[in-house]
Formats: sequence, structure tokens, C-alpha cells
Amino acid sequence: MSNNQSVQFKDYQWIVAAPQLLGGKLAIRGTRLSVALILECMANGMSLQDIDEAFDCAFPHEALPEVLKVASELTDSFHLAA
Repeated sequence: MSNNQSVQFKDYQWIVAAPQLLGGKLAIRGTRLSVALILECMANGMSLQDIDEAFDCAFPHEALPEVLKVASELTDSFHLAA
């Protein structure tokens, strides 16, 4: 594997990670958009159409279920004592 290749995250088709891509943050395959960025946009009330307009249609809508699944997995992995 060359240093310029991203690595598929778990068994996801759309989610990748690589140190040279966004500092290793989880990203959407084929883009320079991070999973966190898409989630932040949605949390701020942006629709998919708004995201398309903001990022020149770079976000593949087919990736949305995986973005949400990753968020669910990551939030479920932390357990805080009350």
C-alpha cells in the first residue's frame, strides 16, 4: 500500500481514514469531507441540499447511512459513570 492510499474503516464502503487525508480523521471516500464535518452540518440544521450547495455536490448521498452508523457506534462506545 502506498503512503497516499486511504484505508477503509471497518467494513464500511464509504468511510476511510489515512494520516495524510485530513490528519487521519474519518472521511468520506473520494472526497476531502470528514465524517465530523457532515455530522456538524446536519446538527446545525443543514439539509442534504444545503450540504450540496456548500460543498459543490462533493458529498455522495449514498454515504449518509454509514456516516450516521459511525456516529452511533462512536457515541455508544463511551460509558460515563454518573
